[in-house]
Amino acid sequence: MLAILFVSLLQLAEAQQSGKVHRIGYLGDSAVPASRNAEALRQGLRDLAYVEGQHIAIEYQSSEGNPDRLPALAAELVRRKVDIIFAG
Repeated sequence: MLAILFVSLLQLAEAQQSGKVHRIGYLGDSAVPASRNAEALRQGLRDLAYVEGQHIAIEYQSSEGNPDRLPALAAELVRRKVDIIFAG
């Protein structure tokens, strides 16, 4: 899991240098973007000098506590062609 995150961050680093705004799909089970996991993701990206709206855009999806909704929400993020999906 950490290896996937590391490779993804390397790809985002390349994107930051190219000027392309990459889209991150965030899939969570509680109210987003207010959740602790979403804030931790945003803070980690800020620590790496990524500016939301400048280098990255985050698209949030929440199952609102209903895990049965997760597959459909993940499919929606895929349809939106996000560059990476982060699942909290």
